[in-house]
Amino acid sequence: MKLSEFKTMKKEVKIYFYILAFTALAKGMSMDIFSNYFKDAYDVSAFQRGVIEFPRETPGIIAVLVITLLVSMNDIKVSIFAQILSIIGIIYLGLFTPQFSVMLIFLFINSLGAHIFMPLADGIGMSLVDKNKLGMRMGQFKGTSVTFLMLSSTIVFICFKLDIFSFVTAIKWPFILAGIFSFVALILLISLNRIMGHPVIHHKKTKFIFRKKYKFYYMLVILFGVQKQIMLVYGPWVLISILGKKTDTLALLSIVGAFIGIFFIPELGKWLDRFGVKKLLYADGISFVGVYFLFGLLTTGYVTGALSTVGWPVLLGYLMVILDKISTQMSFIRTVYLKNIVEDSSEIVPTLALGLSMDHFVSITCAILSGVVWNLWGPQYIFYFAALISLGNVYIAYKVKL
Repeated sequence: MKLSEFKTMKKEVKIYFYILAFTALAKGMSMDIFSNYFKDAYDVSAFQRGVIEFPRETPGIIAVLVITLLVSMNDIKVSIFAQILSIIGIIYLGLFTPQFSVMLIFLFINSLGAHIFMPLADGIGMSLVDKNKLGMRMGQFKGTSVTFLMLSSTIVFICFKLDIFSFVTAIKWPFILAGIFSFVALILLISLNRIMGHPVIHHKKTKFIFRKKYKFYYMLVILFGVQKQIMLVYGPWVLISILGKKTDTLALLSIVGAFIGIFFIPELGKWLDRFGVKKLLYADGISFVGVYFLFGLLTTGYVTGALSTVGWPVLLGYLMVILDKISTQMSFIRTVYLKNIVEDSSEIVPTLALGLSMDHFVSITCAILSGVVWNLWGPQYIFYFAALISLGNVYIAYKVKL
């Protein structure tokens, strides 16, 4: 996006871009490095890492209920509430190293705020977009998030490499910074709420919206829940527990993935407008199948000793994690698909929220079962399973009619 184009945008769209920037900075300082925090501060096992996903991902199920309870408030006001929860949770974890059970409570609070904001952010963004530019603008929104996620990851990499940040010190400065960035996003949301000339309320006063017409969207989010959780939790865990990599390495991989995304995501948005959702759903599904199968082969080599845990085999592991990050950046294709089939724009947010709940229900189950599979049979089988179910994405791309 050119600077001249940004300058000519409406004020509310500019503020929305700033909100995306600061929430991405906060994410890079918190959610993206939680695995290292759990290992360094609490020395958790692979099974415990899976169990942690219950309090961390349950908010994804609860989010739809919270949004329903707050239906009298517009989406921006609910987003303000969500940011307050995120700030409380992450600032506490930054200031203290509580006992494990207490840590899980504040992890839950932070995660609840983040998950409430997820569908609302997409809903607010789509309300500011002209339909004929939906793909391009959603690509720009996603590209902005990725750009500032890269900046955040760069700060994390440098500061952990220079021992400025640490998870074994009394104060966890990445979490403190995440809280500050979330506070700035909170102020911006308050400002956006004040200047909007009309109430931003997209969700109807119903508990759930579940339509047969949206079945393929629901199937896509359920599949993504499994895929995302396996790679989000156990991809980094392979690097951390088997290859012994630290926070700076994980941050560097995030930097590379985000840097590629800065150029890839805006182009993806243009391709979406040019080639249509169906073809991009094919590409999305095939990318998942390839990445997970190859990562399974690499993990097999690591645990059996067929591949060295130094040198080029490790670089290939890094490449798979980076490719997964790029594949995950394609997630907004599902949101655009929903926008194209939705019967009423007021159904977008509740459908996204319900999809988020479905996603996280299977995520929690998958995370715990994957921890059992890791301990009993080996980590490689987790990734082979992810590759197998990703064939479902390709099947859905074949079935959808647009």
